[in-house]
Amino acid sequence: MTTISRRSFNLALGSLCGAGLIGIGAGKSAAESWPNRPVTIVMPFAAGGGSDALARALAVELSEKLGGRFIVENRPGAAGNIGAAAVARAEPDGYTLLLATNGPGAVNKLIYKDMQYDPERDLAPIALLSEIPAIIAAGPQSPVKTFAELVAYAKANPEKLSFGSPGNGTLGHIIAVLVQLQTGIRMNHVPYRGSAPLTSDLMGGQVALAFDFMATYVPLINDGRLHGLALLSKARNDQLPDVPTIKEVGVNIEGAGWCALLAPARTPVEIIDKINTLANAFIKSDKGKAQLKSFSMTPAGGTPQELRDFISAELNKWRPVIKEANISM
Repeated sequence: MTTISRRSFNLALGSLCGAGLIGIGAGKSAAESWPNRPVTIVMPFAAGGGSDALARALAVELSEKLGGRFIVENRPGAAGNIGAAAVARAEPDGYTLLLATNGPGAVNKLIYKDMQYDPERDLAPIALLSEIPAIIAAGPQSPVKTFAELVAYAKANPEKLSFGSPGNGTLGHIIAVLVQLQTGIRMNHVPYRGSAPLTSDLMGGQVALAFDFMATYVPLINDGRLHGLALLSKARNDQLPDVPTIKEVGVNIEGAGWCALLAPARTPVEIIDKINTLANAFIKSDKGKAQLKSFSMTPAGGTPQELRDFISAELNKWRPVIKEANISM
């Protein structure tokens, strides 16, 4: 190599290395200055449900701790896939986050053939926030008030008993399919775009039953306006002590739900770690625990890697169940 060509090579190499260092420094600087504009937390279901309440409580906490503005944007549809896909496509700069439940955060991948994103590939885990059991609830005009009455009525009147879920492919829908398979009954499914519109129609008598997360239904059941038929949990819940577990009424299935915070893949690790630290501190604080309890949730927590492992375990858990039940959208 000639002296001139060697000098040119060294200059070019120095320029590339300098550019790389500048890029690293710029990324670190961006993470340190984050957030310097509003951050959107996408809630992929309608406003009014327990997960929506959690998203708003977390937005308030992050706004207070970081001094920025965190806003919740409801983007319901397709069992959470519409909102989750929007986050997966967003710039990975920390300004778009996702408050996901079981469906858009994991299980929808096993059900929907035309998914516009892959939760494992396109979303970065931040923190597992809470866990919550699912419930089977009956409306005030429902012909059934207990799980035994549900089975008896549905067997005598195939497909005449209507039940709602927060959407096709949601945990509520999956549980309803499993209950029908194990009890030999057939009911009519009415999918909704979240818990809030489902609860409204349940109260109004448009559907007889709801298969959904527990949070939205606790005050209505305790006030006597709805009937709790069964909890999809290992043990009874102290907020609904008179509602039996699904195993107590003779059906051997479980259906715990969860909420997690996710971001677009390739979001800077520094930003993810910053949010993870604050989210964990919030759900473990007295204030956070009290708010979660009011949503009928229990705190979870953990590292981003632990959430990644948890999502993988959820997929492994539900894959054979969904395949056996032939649930496909």
